[in-house]
Amino acid sequence: MDNRIITFGCRLNAYESEAIKKAVSDSLQKNLIIFNSCAVTSQAEQQLRQAVRKARRENPQAKIVVTGCAAQINPERYAQMVEVDLVLGNQEKTRVESYHEKRGQTPSTLKRGLTPFFKLSHPDKLFLATKNSTKDFLTIEEAAKIKVNDIMSLTETAPQMVSYFDNRTRAFLEIQNGCNHRCTFCIIPFGRGNSRSVLFGDIVAQTRKMIAMGHKEIVLTGVDISDYGKDLELKITLSQMIKRLLALVPELPRLRLSSIDVAEIDDGFWDLIANEPRFMPYFHLSIQSGDDMILKRMKRRHTCWQVIDFCQKARKLRPEITFGADIIAGFPTETNEMFENSLNLIEEADIIFTHIFPYSKREGTPAAKMPPVKGDIIKNRAKLLREKGKAQLQKYLQSQLGHALKVIIEKDGMAKSENFLDIKINVANAQKAKVGDIVEVLIKDVDDGFLVGEI
Repeated sequence: MDNRIITFGCRLNAYESEAIKKAVSDSLQKNLIIFNSCAVTSQAEQQLRQAVRKARRENPQAKIVVTGCAAQINPERYAQMVEVDLVLGNQEKTRVESYHEKRGQTPSTLKRGLTPFFKLSHPDKLFLATKNSTKDFLTIEEAAKIKVNDIMSLTETAPQMVSYFDNRTRAFLEIQNGCNHRCTFCIIPFGRGNSRSVLFGDIVAQTRKMIAMGHKEIVLTGVDISDYGKDLELKITLSQMIKRLLALVPELPRLRLSSIDVAEIDDGFWDLIANEPRFMPYFHLSIQSGDDMILKRMKRRHTCWQVIDFCQKARKLRPEITFGADIIAGFPTETNEMFENSLNLIEEADIIFTHIFPYSKREGTPAAKMPPVKGDIIKNRAKLLREKGKAQLQKYLQSQLGHALKVIIEKDGMAKSENFLDIKINVANAQKAKVGDIVEVLIKDVDDGFLVGEI
C-alpha cells in the first residue's frame, strides 16, 4: 500500500502535510497512514480517533502515525490507542528520521514495566492537561511510541522546503509558527509553541524556489503571521518584510496572506494596500466576535470598531478589496444582544467569506470554566451567521456582473480572482489559457456562490 497522509484542521496543517509527504518519501518507509491532526476543538479530536480506528480496521498491516497539534498537546492519549504505532510532535513530523521508529522500540531510559504519563511543562500555567484516561501509567510499549519534544522550548523555526503543489498555481510558504497570545478559548499555542519567525533570507530563497517550480501565487502562512519579526535579532514588521520581499523578487506576480489580526496593522501595511498591485486585495481576518464584551472575555486585542474601521479604510485605498473572517457562535456568556452584534458586523464590515465555528468546549482553557450557552442555541446562531455571510457573498457577486477581473487559471475550468472570488470558465473557453496563466475574464453570470466568466 502506498503511504497516505490524512490532514485535519487549518491551512498551515495542509501546508505541513506536503512537507510530511516529502519526509516520508525520503525515509523510504512504506505502508504508512499518517494523521496530521487538529486540536482546536474536542470534536476535532473525536473525529481523529474515529478515523484512526477505521483506518486500522481497514488496514491491519499498516503502520499508523498520529502527529500534529492533538499529538503534541496530549501524546499519551494517542500512545494508549492500540491502533497507533507512533506519536510525533509538531517539531518532529517533518523530519525524515522520525519515520524510522519501529513498533515496540523501547527507549534505553525505561527500566521497568510501567512509566509515568509523559507530561509537558508550560511556564505560563494556563494550560492544565487532562489525563483523558483511566490509567495513571503508560506501559513501556506505549511510552516507546512517543516522540514529542516540549514545543515551548523552541526559539527558532525554518520554512518547510515544499516548493511544489499539485495545482501548480498557488503555493503556501510558512513564515512563522506558534503564538504568544493566550485567547481564553484556544489551546493551539500549546500545540505550536510561542511565536517564532523564519529568517527573511530563507523566505526570499524559498519564494524563488517556488517560482522556479512554476507557481504564480504564493500565500504567506503561519499561526499568527501578524506577529512576524518581533522575535528576530534584527527586528522587522510583517509589512516591512513583504515590501522587501516584493522588491527582491520582482518575478513574483501575486502575493497574499493567509490571515491577519487587525490589532497589529502598522502604517506600512496601508502603503502596501494602496501602492503594491502584486499584494492581493483579500484579507482573512481573525475576528471571533462582533461584541466588545465577548472579545474582552476571549482576551482578544481588538474591538468591533477596529474591524469596521480597518475594512472601511482598506476599501477606500483599494475599492475591489474583499474580506473573510472567523467568527465563533455561542461563546460562553453570549446573550442574544451580543450575538446580534456579531450578526450585524458581517454586514457593517461587508464580510463575504465567513468561517463560522459553533463554540466547542476545550478542556484546559479558561473559557471551559465560563457559563455555557445551550447547545441548541449555539447551533441556531451558527446557522444564522452562515446565512448572513452567504447573503453578503451573493450580494457582492451580483455587483460584479459585467466587470472584468484579472484571474489565475486553476484546474477543471476554475479560476481565482485577485480578490479571492471563484470563477467558472466554460471548458472550451478555458482552453485559451493553461493552468497557472494570469488572464482577464469578463463576468457574465452568478451560479450558486460562483461567478461565471469568459476569457
